[in-house]
Amino acid sequence: MWTEPSIISIFTSTKSKKMDLKDKSVMITGGSSGIGYETAKLCVKRGAKVMIIGRNESALQLAAAKLGASYCVADVSKEEDCQRMVKQTLEQFGALDVLVNNAGFGYFAPLIEMDLDKMKEVYATNVFGAMLAAKYCALHFVSQQSGNIINISSTAGRSGFAMGGAYSSSKFALTSMTECWRAELRKHNIRVMQVNPSEVQTQFVPNSGGEARPYNETKLHAVDIAHAILSMLEMEDRGFITELTVFATNPK
Repeated sequence: MWTEPSIISIFTSTKSKKMDLKDKSVMITGGSSGIGYETAKLCVKRGAKVMIIGRNESALQLAAAKLGASYCVADVSKEEDCQRMVKQTLEQFGALDVLVNNAGFGYFAPLIEMDLDKMKEVYATNVFGAMLAAKYCALHFVSQQSGNIINISSTAGRSGFAMGGAYSSSKFALTSMTECWRAELRKHNIRVMQVNPSEVQTQFVPNSGGEARPYNETKLHAVDIAHAILSMLEMEDRGFITELTVFATNPK
């Protein structure tokens, strides 16, 4: 006589796999500082093999030494660099499981003062660079029928604001690409995800030409976004978090 299985037996018999980052290969663009650095730090603590990517070799060397990570000097806006950084990761680690597409910067000006060349520079990294990094990782992910892409966008990619025409539109474009890639790659067991941080206290503002702001304990820290990224990666792989937005609770 057939007996309906209990809820407990269903759960205990379900074959699913939580992603264990130990010995996994993780590539992080923009990995020498800020969100990229803190994400690399947590991944290394979990036992992952981490390759941080950036344009500044001295900064990468210093960060890699502190983290216990490897590094590759590359500019994601250059196609040959993206091909090379994926090749180096595969040769060094023998695998590639995760891309954290974090490289990016801003440029802020009103429309009537917008500099086309500066806007193109933002798109070269934030849009075309993100695409190229994802493309060459995805070629490997499709061949192995598994992989994870996490794009670091912004709340600016969900709502525009004055003087944000270049940066905000680049993040809107990244959001659109994320949704397109997700639709294409799910059938290959590849999870394409996106994180939208609000203001995070990093070097983003001075790197974008703004004045450095005083440290504020109540606003988001880079490590907060790193924790969000790892929570997405470590979810059991029968499901995934498509998009996650992070705000400071009560910034002063």
